[in-house]
Amino acid sequence: MFVEPSVGSEGACRSQQTPRTAARMDEQALLGLNPNADSDFRQRALAYFEQLKISPDAWQACAEALAQRTYSDDHIKFFCFQVLEHQVKYKYSELTTIQQQLIRETLISWLQAQMLNPQPEKTFIRNKAAQVFALLFVTEYLTKWPKFFFDILSVVGLNSRGVDLYLRILMAIDSELVDRDVVHTSEEARRNTLIKDTMREQCIPNLVESWYQILQNYQYTNSEVTCQCLEVVGAYVSWIDLSLIANDRFINMLLGHMSIEVLREEACDCLFEIVNKGMDPVDKMKLVESLCQVLQSAGFFSIDQEEDVDFLARFSKLVNGMGQSLIVSWTKLIKNGDIKNAQEALQAIETKVALMLQLLIHEDDDISSNIIGFCYDYLHILKQLTVLSDQQKANVEAIMLAVMKKLTYDEEYNFENEGEDEAMFVEYRKQLKLLLDRLAQVSPELLLASVRRVFSSTLQNWQTTRFMEVEVAIRLLYMLAEALPVSHGAHFSGDVSKASALQDMMRTLVTSGVSSYQHTSVTLEFFETVVRYEKFFTVEPQHIPCVLMAFLDHRGLRHASAKVRSRTAYLFSRFVKSLNKQMNPFIEDILNRIQDLLELSPPENGYQSLLSSDDQLFIYETAGVLIVNSEYPAERKQALMRNLLTPLMEKFKILLEKLMLAQDEERQASLADCLNHAVGFASRTSKAFSNKQTVKQCGCSEVYLDCLQTFLPALSCPLQKDVLRSGVRTFLHRMIICLEEEVLPFIPSASEHMLKDCEAKDLQELIPLINQITAKFKVQVSPFLQQMFMPLLRAIFEVLLRPAEDNDQSAALEKQMLRRSYFAFLQTVTGSGMSEVIANQGAENVERVLVTVIQGAVEYPDPIAQKTCFIILSKLVELWGGEDGPVGFADFVYKHIVPACFLAPLKQTFDLADAQTVLALSECAVTLKTIHLKRGPECVQYLQQEYLPSLQVAPEIIQEFCQALQQPDAKVFKNYLKVFFQRAKP
Repeated sequence: MFVEPSVGSEGACRSQQTPRTAARMDEQALLGLNPNADSDFRQRALAYFEQLKISPDAWQACAEALAQRTYSDDHIKFFCFQVLEHQVKYKYSELTTIQQQLIRETLISWLQAQMLNPQPEKTFIRNKAAQVFALLFVTEYLTKWPKFFFDILSVVGLNSRGVDLYLRILMAIDSELVDRDVVHTSEEARRNTLIKDTMREQCIPNLVESWYQILQNYQYTNSEVTCQCLEVVGAYVSWIDLSLIANDRFINMLLGHMSIEVLREEACDCLFEIVNKGMDPVDKMKLVESLCQVLQSAGFFSIDQEEDVDFLARFSKLVNGMGQSLIVSWTKLIKNGDIKNAQEALQAIETKVALMLQLLIHEDDDISSNIIGFCYDYLHILKQLTVLSDQQKANVEAIMLAVMKKLTYDEEYNFENEGEDEAMFVEYRKQLKLLLDRLAQVSPELLLASVRRVFSSTLQNWQTTRFMEVEVAIRLLYMLAEALPVSHGAHFSGDVSKASALQDMMRTLVTSGVSSYQHTSVTLEFFETVVRYEKFFTVEPQHIPCVLMAFLDHRGLRHASAKVRSRTAYLFSRFVKSLNKQMNPFIEDILNRIQDLLELSPPENGYQSLLSSDDQLFIYETAGVLIVNSEYPAERKQALMRNLLTPLMEKFKILLEKLMLAQDEERQASLADCLNHAVGFASRTSKAFSNKQTVKQCGCSEVYLDCLQTFLPALSCPLQKDVLRSGVRTFLHRMIICLEEEVLPFIPSASEHMLKDCEAKDLQELIPLINQITAKFKVQVSPFLQQMFMPLLRAIFEVLLRPAEDNDQSAALEKQMLRRSYFAFLQTVTGSGMSEVIANQGAENVERVLVTVIQGAVEYPDPIAQKTCFIILSKLVELWGGEDGPVGFADFVYKHIVPACFLAPLKQTFDLADAQTVLALSECAVTLKTIHLKRGPECVQYLQQEYLPSLQVAPEIIQEFCQALQQPDAKVFKNYLKVFFQRAKP
């Protein structure tokens, strides 16, 4: 164990030789380290920590305190290690040689003291000390402290406290060197590789020997140290020579540990890491097989004899590792054409399947979950084989039965209040679903037959069967839809045997009466499955009425459980939408039956409605779909739509009046929410219209115009304006799509109201509305745009110019988003052929607008906005840049637009490695090409003789630039421009 005492490690153990400072620590500040200290003391302690971090030598007081064991308080000791950690991590290169030696000596002195302490240090202190040792190790091992491990081992010997610290240091070093979760710079990664290479050469065999001695010495007397040592072996085995560990003496010892209760979980994990090590496929096969033989002969494969589920979960993980390792070997051998060894590997895999099945079917889900990877990969092998043996077919069937059994809920599952255990079972079910999908790829006929058998026998006696069995039977039918994929849900056409099996099961589902089962899980599974297989009802439409009744009565939308009602509202909407052609005979009956579910429940009546407002949205949409897609004439559709929307309008008027009078802020908020719901419900009904069924064709324009007139007064309400404006704005978006030009008379006054007292967020949300109108109606809205252009811009500029705190991130982000919205608005106006809207604003305003676009292109480091600005500039050049353009625009092009195309990409913030910035540069290239297109040789002459020389560009580069600009292929110039700016930047 004592592996060569230290000689050449620059006196790491000779702690007496370095003079120590006599600096004292700030005792008052240290009081603040106590968790119960008041905030003033805590602040002082934090300030002291910062001071110690900055000071070039104040940290030495902490080193001395540790070496001399000055303090007994755990928090102060931890604090001292934190200070040292900071020095090693961030300041080490600034320390003198003597100071660096002081840190080494401090740590060794502290370690020596641990051998003599009557009590071991608290775990958190030992872990922090190990971290500091590890940081010092990665910093010094290659240069100043090559005998790091020998020094530590010579101090700790076989003292149990010392060994504990030695093992903690090894784990900390492993996490510094190989932890995948830690992000390392390329420099650190190179250093870590070099350290591992050096360790392999110089000390790994000695370390392995020390581990063996620790295990041998402590396996029966100190389980904690032994488990730590097994963890170290498991961690290091991934990057050291495996033969040092995978040999008789080590493996026999580990197998011995598998029989010691306090050690076996850790021994299992250690064996898993050994099995997981990458190696030659034949060697791996031999290793796994020899391990298996020993484990089997020691009785570990007799799962039913074992009661310790924690151990079995680890053992399951080990078997999974062994199985997957054999499968990787098989795959490599097949790829290499080594058929003989591949055959052996397959044979080895097959002999593990019985054990795998025992673990998969185990009642503990953790044990089962840990083996799923092996199971999944095994099925993948079977999928690749051309013909399956009887045994393999039996294995497939056994896996299938296991999956069906394990999908079942247990008695403890809490459906009304799902917690962590329930979430874990849901995740586990997802893993089982992947297995089911894989089974379907191996043998779809077998899966279909198995599900059909379980489904039919369960549903025959559903009244006397436990809920979890009924739920899983329906669930399996539901899962078949994805496991046996078809295009567009056409499960009931094509393959006759499959279609008739599914049709049979669906018929049984909807006629068996199982929808009345008194358990929420069964009810929900019934509705989910009915909607998943909605195409069944086009084949057998006679079953639609009974399913509609289930949706509409106590089984669905009126169920006692809010969870069921909520999910059913969504599923009902999907069911009606997908079967709208079959719904005609039932429309009025459905509308009558859902009447009470459509009621807007005002805040004051205390009546708890069956559905939340979110759920009601689906019911309103369903009502809209039924009316719009019906075969009724337009007058009937209009009457039904009016019946649907009139109660909303009437309630809206009453509630708006109440809001205007409400004094209490809480009441104002609840009234505003209710008003918002009313608008949202009306909006949602309009989703039923389409290009085939427009509002006009259905005769519903008048009803929606009435809604508009009812809702727009809310925009002038001074209370709760955010909520109200947001709802009305959404409704306007929908109406622009649905009502076409009939909506236009309402737009000016609505926009005027929305521009009053607005914040950045209001403007951001208003601009898309204006953009939508502009893009859709173009010239039709030109008068409106001309009238509101400057008021909108003034509102935008006013918000953008408001002062904000330098460090107010949210205000800065709001302004950035508003700036983007502003430029998007200008882009829409210019891109919709409406540049005259800008041109007619008067010379001064036009110039102001153009200057903001130049600023957006150059000054703000926001590539998304810059791209938009260049699009605007190239469009304006295209429209106004010719000889017949507005007076003075050609001057503006040369004075401002051309320089912008160079100044923006030359900025340090213009990062050509960023994808968005490259798109901005691409639009910059388009702008320059457009200027050349409109101004011709004059543009080239200006660049050659005036502008580029003013930037000190070399004559040959100027020549090259102008030639690239004149290339007919725009792509050539785009690529050139990127290279041009890459060269130009320092």
